[in-house]
Amino acid sequence: MSEETLNLKLRIWRQDGPSSKGGFAEYPANNIPTDASFLEMLDVVNEQLIEQGEVPVEFPHDCREGICGTCGVMINGRAHGQEKATATCQLHMRKFTDGDTIEIEPWRAAAFPVVKDLVVDRSALDRVIEVGGFISAPTGSAPDANEMLIPKDVAESSMDAAACIGCGACVAACPNSAGQLFTSAKIWHLNAMPQGQAERYKRTEEMVETMEQYFGSCTNHGECSEACPKEISLDFIAYMNRDYVKSKVKNRRLAGQ
Repeated sequence: MSEETLNLKLRIWRQDGPSSKGGFAEYPANNIPTDASFLEMLDVVNEQLIEQGEVPVEFPHDCREGICGTCGVMINGRAHGQEKATATCQLHMRKFTDGDTIEIEPWRAAAFPVVKDLVVDRSALDRVIEVGGFISAPTGSAPDANEMLIPKDVAESSMDAAACIGCGACVAACPNSAGQLFTSAKIWHLNAMPQGQAERYKRTEEMVETMEQYFGSCTNHGECSEACPKEISLDFIAYMNRDYVKSKVKNRRLAGQ
């Protein structure tokens, strides 16, 4: 039984660097197996370009299992493509039709300057994590896990937030390039748990104000959650906003002591 294949036309954004002028280039992608992933399809195209003596397309990827958050491109105008709850590396070519034209672009956000072609610098997300996305309060030796009683709904809420892989699709999909969904997920998975309470309000204030240095404002379009491959809930933005208001009061009181 012969393997089903596709013949496609790709329009791929090519750009040498942040200060270079970019543009779309067209490439054929022929005899692509339908069971290939989207990134495997790009691998095939790059092999063909190398054989022809041309420069291959740079694109972001690492684990290719939807875990690391490294991948991510705009596919036909949608972050990660048309499949909901699917990272670019998990998207398969069977979702496309023979003869399709596929337009592929990098994330479009001022906070994500293009490094080359489809690769962008997402270190602005790292800056948010660096100021508070951790627990550093000294608590002595680790207690036995069963000694700390955590309600099931609290644990599940924390784990739902921790599912964020930091790919940046929420920023790319938002018309304001807002980083609220990413930041709120990284805040809430710590703030919800007993271990995160000692630094809760310091963490919230510092992460939110660092976020505001790089990203736009949230106006509740909801595109961020729709584009998220892990379906992070908009509820976490509400939790973050609540804790931020509280942090301005609590941190001011602490500063006056």
